[in-house]
Amino acid sequence: MTRIVIVGGHGKIALKLATLLTTAGHEVTSLVRNPDHRDDVAATGAAPVVADVEKLSTSSIGDVIAGHDVVVWSAGAGGGSPERTYAVDRDAAIRSIDAAVASGVPRYVMVSYMGAKTDHGVPEDNSFFTYAESKAAADEHLRQSSLGWTILGPSSLTDDPGTGSIEVGDDLESGSVPRDDVAAVAAAVIEAPASVGRTIQFNSGPTPISDLFD
Repeated sequence: MTRIVIVGGHGKIALKLATLLTTAGHEVTSLVRNPDHRDDVAATGAAPVVADVEKLSTSSIGDVIAGHDVVVWSAGAGGGSPERTYAVDRDAAIRSIDAAVASGVPRYVMVSYMGAKTDHGVPEDNSFFTYAESKAAADEHLRQSSLGWTILGPSSLTDDPGTGSIEVGDDLESGSVPRDDVAAVAAAVIEAPASVGRTIQFNSGPTPISDLFD
């Protein structure tokens, strides 16, 4: 049994992931900002904890995640103001990485997006710019940390039923992938030491997720 804490526990991917993990016998804690979301999280089998990481200090985040084996970052500002995007997707994510290091959580899985990198090429006048900047900074901070990290780079997300199969590559053209399959990939990498230190960019495709790290 692995002890896993999901940050952003009420997101669509996070709820699917929590269900997969608890069904597999893991102990899952899901952090939510809104107390009204606790019942939805509890329905997945995870333990809901109210913790607004946007407002918590590094040490306070560390207090919440201490004792877990894995942090999964699945939080986001959800296209809010630029200020909140930086506050959540960059600053809070970076604090959570530092908190994992300080509190001795060895493993960290970041849900990012396909194409996230410091030279992302998104123009400053594009509404996506602040998100691209934020994810690039957080991802790079994670890569430079001492954690056993994996970064997931799914393409455009859909609510279609999962297929259980994807295509992986560093030079893929962006397509789409169901959130079901993103959750399945996140669950798979938690179980796969071979995924440590990898940035995994993916679309829907022909390779069974169960075969990714054989």
